Amino acid sequence: MTMSYNKGFLYFICAVSAMGGLLFGYDWVVIGGAKPFYELYFGISSSPVMQGVAMSTALVGCLIGAMVAGAAADRWGRKVLLTVSAILFTTSAIGTGLFNDFTLFNIARFVGGVGIGVASALAPMYIAEVSPSEIRGRMVSLNQMTIVLGILGAQIVNMLLARDTSVATEQAWNVEWGWRWMFWAETLPAALFLVMSFFIPESPVFLAMKKQAASQTSEASSPQRKSEGLSVLAPYRRVLVLGLVIAVFQQWCGTNVIFNYAQEIFVGAGFDVDSMFINIVITGIANVIFTFVALYTIEKWGRRTLMLIGAGGLGLIYLILGTCYFMGLTGFAMVALVVAAISVYAMTLGPVTWTLLAEIFPHRVRGVAMATCTFALWVGCCTLTFSFPSMNAALGSSGTFWIYSCICFSAFIFLFRNCPETKGKSLEELEQELAK
Repeated sequence: MTMSYNKGFLYFICAVSAMGGLLFGYDWVVIGGAKPFYELYFGISSSPVMQGVAMSTALVGCLIGAMVAGAAADRWGRKVLLTVSAILFTTSAIGTGLFNDFTLFNIARFVGGVGIGVASALAPMYIAEVSPSEIRGRMVSLNQMTIVLGILGAQIVNMLLARDTSVATEQAWNVEWGWRWMFWAETLPAALFLVMSFFIPESPVFLAMKKQAASQTSEASSPQRKSEGLSVLAPYRRVLVLGLVIAVFQQWCGTNVIFNYAQEIFVGAGFDVDSMFINIVITGIANVIFTFVALYTIEKWGRRTLMLIGAGGLGLIYLILGTCYFMGLTGFAMVALVVAAISVYAMTLGPVTWTLLAEIFPHRVRGVAMATCTFALWVGCCTLTFSFPSMNAALGSSGTFWIYSCICFSAFIFLFRNCPETKGKSLEELEQELAK
């Protein structure tokens, strides 16, 4: 049964919530463009350890933010946590560009990482809880759309702010001010997110949970009720395992290394530095275009179908890409394969993962379960990010992409056997089906 709702207001509150995704995408990618310049400023260009610290502090923050988001959201509400994430993003954007001390720089990056962890867990969950079932997938996919827009925005800002490194005066500007403005550019959307977060309502699911809890205060305080909380996830082990596998696979499918290690990938494919920056923007544009495609296919083709297309399609593309690296091929064909991988990911695993995670868990454990899976996702991101250089050095680009191909084909088998179709079903219907 289709329910009536105020479309304009629904789109507004979902767009505001999805701004967390925009800042998530920008904050995650902007450091790549700033990296060559702040490393010179802080004097760490010859210290791999310090370089690793600078690149990883935000990821550590992501883990912590995702870990605390669920319990905090169930206690204080989704809206409050979205406002908190906006404050963290704004503080980080200002501080990262402002500080002249390397330790304070990393603290600011850590704060931004906590904001990413909170927003990545809360934004899709909030959107799923306020959206009607017939358009819920499209609305949750809006969060992924803003993530890729944030990624593209960071790529464009980095390209526009970076000046000619062959000119000494221009390079001096890059080292002294360029990297700062790359981070400061995030301040405007972060501040807008903060202001607009005060104009959205609390999730109706959270309000219903609080109302139910208030009517059962005496029962909740009893020893029997307390002991129940220790085993609240026991009836949902199967769906929790599904969520954890989906979350980790979204990272370990390998696509995100193209964003994090674009230089190594494109240089290995025979491109110089100038061409590399152009190719990075091309991948960002493809990411946006095919995320738009996902908005229109997720309600028509369904979540399960798109996940299978993503896993199987990436497995095949990586198999071909690895073979091309092994054969020493370079040029346009390599760019085409990389863009194809980004495109498949953008219309399948990227948005559908967040949609499924926001849908498959029952109300009473959604906050904790969503945070647990988001935490696992960021663990997957960390391990992927740290393992790629070693894998690439030991196995070469061909061996690395063949491993990612095997992971994708293995995930295809798992998803074929275990992934349900959630299209068009209410959260209450899904709770009854998946708790069996």
